Amino acid sequence: MYRYNGTEKLRCGYTTGTCAAAAAGAAAVSLLTGKAPESVTVRLPGGGTLLLPVSTPHSDADSADCGIVKDSGDDPDVTNGITVRANVRRQSSGITILGGEGIGKVTRPGLDQPVGAWAINSVPRRMIADMLTETAEQLGYTGGFQVRIYVPGGAALAEKTYNPHMGILGGISIIGTTGIVEPMSTRALIETIRTEASMRRAQGETTLILTLGNYSGQFVRMALPIAEERTVTCSNYIGEALDIGISLGFERVLLIGHGGKLVKLGAGIMNTHSAQADGRMETLVTCGLLAGADVQTLRRIPDCVTVDAAMDILEAAGMLEQTMAVLMERIAYHLQKRVRSAVPAGAILFTFREGRIYRTADADAMLERS
Repeated sequence: MYRYNGTEKLRCGYTTGTCAAAAAGAAAVSLLTGKAPESVTVRLPGGGTLLLPVSTPHSDADSADCGIVKDSGDDPDVTNGITVRANVRRQSSGITILGGEGIGKVTRPGLDQPVGAWAINSVPRRMIADMLTETAEQLGYTGGFQVRIYVPGGAALAEKTYNPHMGILGGISIIGTTGIVEPMSTRALIETIRTEASMRRAQGETTLILTLGNYSGQFVRMALPIAEERTVTCSNYIGEALDIGISLGFERVLLIGHGGKLVKLGAGIMNTHSAQADGRMETLVTCGLLAGADVQTLRRIPDCVTVDAAMDILEAAGMLEQTMAVLMERIAYHLQKRVRSAVPAGAILFTFREGRIYRTADADAMLERS
């Protein structure tokens, strides 16, 4: 399977959930027949099947153990190349799914699994159970299975992921909703936003505080410590993050971002990645014009490379505060339009030069409320 990113043709891969299900199925075959298969077919939640090679099987009198090497395709995934393994034993009835070495445990509410559970998400759990049930039926086995999913080296690998930040400790997560890894996947990034926002909501937060990335995090630590433990990083996906906030029942949404990104909101641009849209200088020119800046000043702005440089020009002309007031009004308008006025939505825009900070009308009140 392939996806296109612009003109580039990129190969898809498969998730840790797909690996876990395939490994469990292969180990069950080995347990029940005494011989491990060379490959195993796994059904995908999104439709279709994959035929995956089985890695380093082994067994003893009580259990069978098989691995599947994860292939992330052309996606820059830190879990690419790991081996997800399953150890399967007989039990009298039912299917028990456990974690083991290299699998994290959930320590905060609001994630896919409850606190204290192994970080094996619900869709992979269904895939594992379906795989074991199908194998038992095919081989005429009427008992149950205990399966333990583990990943050698998973604990060290997890430190390179977002898991510790979200309260998944001790290893990686077994995840996936379609079974397929799409290269450069927007869906995966948005689901990460949803997961972290769900966690904040489960902790009782009623204000969704969104930050855009490293600059925003640095600013919050320095200037807004009250918000430091409450933020959710949305990167460039502002529109999707706002939608998530509404769907999860937050009572208000506050966005905190660097001016180089947030200026684009003044033109209603909800994905601030440079490959999607720019419009920073055009937006500042428009706001400056509406604020009453003279034409000669405004003509200099399109030649600026950074928002700070454009602000310097406006400040020298005595028009910075008036222009930014117009910009923040436009940002507030577009935020409210995106949330369809379902909840209040505001923003705090900052730059590190001269300590410039600008707010929509109700931003401070949103920050103080939990």
